[in-house]
Amino acid sequence: MDLGYGACRQLTLAGFGFERLRAGFITHLHSDHIADLGTLLLYGWYAGLCEVPRPVRLFGPGPRPSYRNGDTGELPGFTETLGRMLHAYATDIEDRIIDNARRPPEEVLDSTDIPLPDSLGFDPHTRVAPDMEPLPVYRDEHVEVSAVLVWHAPMAPAFAFRFDTAHGSVVFSGDTGPCANLVRLARGADVLVHEVIDEHWIQRGYGGATHPAAAAMLAHHTTAHTSIPDAGRIAAESGVHTLVLTHFVPGHNPQPRWHEAADTFHGRLVVGADLDRIPLH
Repeated sequence: MDLGYGACRQLTLAGFGFERLRAGFITHLHSDHIADLGTLLLYGWYAGLCEVPRPVRLFGPGPRPSYRNGDTGELPGFTETLGRMLHAYATDIEDRIIDNARRPPEEVLDSTDIPLPDSLGFDPHTRVAPDMEPLPVYRDEHVEVSAVLVWHAPMAPAFAFRFDTAHGSVVFSGDTGPCANLVRLARGADVLVHEVIDEHWIQRGYGGATHPAAAAMLAHHTTAHTSIPDAGRIAAESGVHTLVLTHFVPGHNPQPRWHEAADTFHGRLVVGADLDRIPLH
C-alpha cells in the first residue's frame, strides 16, 4: 500500500523480500505516497524483483487535466509517471541489464491506471469523489481488492482500497476528508486503517491567519484530511471492529491526543506505529 519515503526499507525490516511481492496499490500521486517508487524500481529491481515468477502488478490513479494558470494540458497518471522514471534512469538500467544480466524492469513491473467508468461523472476539478459502488481492481487466490474515490482535493483521482481475504478484511483510507464512499467501502470490515489530523493543531497553526499561503493550508487541512473525532465517527458508522490511526499530522503530537478518537468510536482503537502487526480479529 503506497510507496512513501522508506516504504521499501520497512518492507525489508518487516521480514519480506522483494521476491515475495505480487502487487502494489497507490492511493494518489502526492510525493509522500510515491517517493519510494524509485527505490522499488532501482534497488528492488536487483534485490529480488528479478526473481519474481510473474510481473509485479502495480495499480494507481490515471491522468487528469491541469488547471493551473489556464493550462489545459494533461498531467501524467501513475503508469506514465513510472514510464518517465524508467526513461530518467535509462542509463543506469541499460548498464545493469548489460553488466549484471538483469531482466528489463518492464518484465518485472506491470503498471495499470485504475479505469473509472464514464457513467460515474468523475471530474478532477468539480466532482472528485462522486457517490459510487466499489470498483474491482485485483484478484488472486488469496485476496480480492476493490477501490473507491475519496475526497483529497485538489489531488484527484485519489483512492481508498479494501482487501478481502478468507481470514478477514482490511480497508486503507489513503488521504481523505470525511467521505461517504469510504464509509460504504469499509462497511463491515474487520480493520480500518485511517489517516488522521489534529484539528486543534490546524487552528493553532493557521486559524485567523490572513496570509494567502496560510489560508490555503487551513482550507486544505480542514477539507482534504480527517479530524480525530471524525476518524472515530467514520469507523463507527462503517461498523468496523478495529480502527488503526495512521498518517499523523502533526507527527510529534503526544499519544493521548490521538486516543481521543475513542470518544467517537467504541471498538478497538490502535494508534499505529511502524512495523506494528495487528490481528484481524
